[in-house]
Amino acid sequence: MDAISITELAQRAGSERVSDWVEVTQEMIDKFADATGDHQFIHVDPERAKQTPFGGTIAHGFLTLSLMPLLASKTDQPPIKDVKMGVNYGGNKVRFLQPVRSGKRVRGRFKLLSLDEKRPGQWQQVTEFTVEIEGEEKPAMIAEWISQIFV
Repeated sequence: MDAISITELAQRAGSERVSDWVEVTQEMIDKFADATGDHQFIHVDPERAKQTPFGGTIAHGFLTLSLMPLLASKTDQPPIKDVKMGVNYGGNKVRFLQPVRSGKRVRGRFKLLSLDEKRPGQWQQVTEFTVEIEGEEKPAMIAEWISQIFV
């Protein structure tokens, strides 16, 4: 895939990219629990979690959010020429609308809301990031996320 300039990407405001599907496994959930110290039973104890309205273990909300880079890498977004680095700047809003059950597949929908040069060589990107669950009408999460891109 050919690289594009940052200004070419900025002209694509309003465009949307959709990732491939990725399975959220119990192993992934367990590793996230270990990394964060959040071992609440609804995430890591399949037997106890069966007794909840979820009917089994669910991914942490922050695990769902943290899938952003993985899902972004599975889109057809062309690379940006001359990027030195990109960093997370924060979120305007994040909403967890529905849990992701262990074993479900999710995909990311990325809508470029804006990409503006804040200083020479420093661009601020605002993206609407939606995590969809295969076979479900309601998304797992919607976030408006801000990144800084340095060229």
